[in-house]
Amino acid sequence: MKNIIKTLIVMLTSISLFGSANAGEVTVSGTAKATYNIESGANTGKGLGITNELNFTAAGETDAGYTWSYSMELDPGAVAVGTTNDELQGAQNDDTKLTLSTPYGTVGVFISEGGLDVEDAASQSVYSRPTDMGGSDGTVDNFTIDAYNNVQYHTPADMIPFGGSFKLAYAPDLDTYGSGNNGGGTGQGASGIGGAAYAGRSATEMQVSFDAIPMADGLKVGASYFEFDKQGASKRDQDAESGAYYATYSVGNVSLGYSKAHKALLVSNNANTGVEYYDQVNQSIAYAVNDDLSISYEVEKSEANYVLDSAAAVEQKSTGVQIAYNLGGMTLAIARNTHDNPSYSTTAADLEQTLFAVTMAF
Repeated sequence: MKNIIKTLIVMLTSISLFGSANAGEVTVSGTAKATYNIESGANTGKGLGITNELNFTAAGETDAGYTWSYSMELDPGAVAVGTTNDELQGAQNDDTKLTLSTPYGTVGVFISEGGLDVEDAASQSVYSRPTDMGGSDGTVDNFTIDAYNNVQYHTPADMIPFGGSFKLAYAPDLDTYGSGNNGGGTGQGASGIGGAAYAGRSATEMQVSFDAIPMADGLKVGASYFEFDKQGASKRDQDAESGAYYATYSVGNVSLGYSKAHKALLVSNNANTGVEYYDQVNQSIAYAVNDDLSISYEVEKSEANYVLDSAAAVEQKSTGVQIAYNLGGMTLAIARNTHDNPSYSTTAADLEQTLFAVTMAF
């Protein structure tokens, strides 16, 4: 079945090479954000920063009536292959994608883009998740396909009942590839995936979601699954994989979110040390006081479980209270986060983080 799906993706992608396309329109959008980050505990310090992302997009239509879309993001925080420390202030090509939409669905090529993992899809935080604000919490997240260059297929609208959507992604090779013209691989080697131990030659990720469930107005649910192919070069006790599911519910000015994720690491044969798997549960609630002012509260719990039964599991807990006020094209936000057992250490001091942010959208 997997080979049939992969063949289908290749065939659909090949279709995009035929036929002419009309000239499309180019637009630029993005955000400019200034932050003041105060952290105390294991890492104490104060930092000022300005971040910005520029998203160049183009869209058009082919003679056959198919629509295409191109997007390229420039991010000063991105680190390109071969970049040195002196070059980190330069804007790098962070994420790129090219998609073609047809009556049979959408196909696309995604370069460091297109993650389908729903581990954090339920977050209702009005600024950002407590573990996604540049802190030193050390939380371990699920595997995700946007770590690699990949090709995807998305079902067309109305094909699946109840507002359903199915997305499938395949990374044919896990080497580091350039995103430029005919970009070639630099080689994965023994260090493997993102500097971690080798876990596979290729990868597949899929996602399903529903947002129009009868008799449950305001409810959205979804799930995702990620696996590596051709794992390891020898016997192993456990393959690497990850998955998650989520649900969100909105009623009036209140929105709720819940998600649960599981990440299993590759465990070599007869291995008796290290982490075997991580379990994560996120819960959040937000309240819109009015059209401009919103507040939220989120709890993220991630537990590291070890191969040895004698090694006790360690739960890292992160909580965040946030307030956001919208002034048209400008948003002011304040976040107060705490992190217990950061980096899954029972001996490390707990962290406290206060962040002030001003975001401009254009």
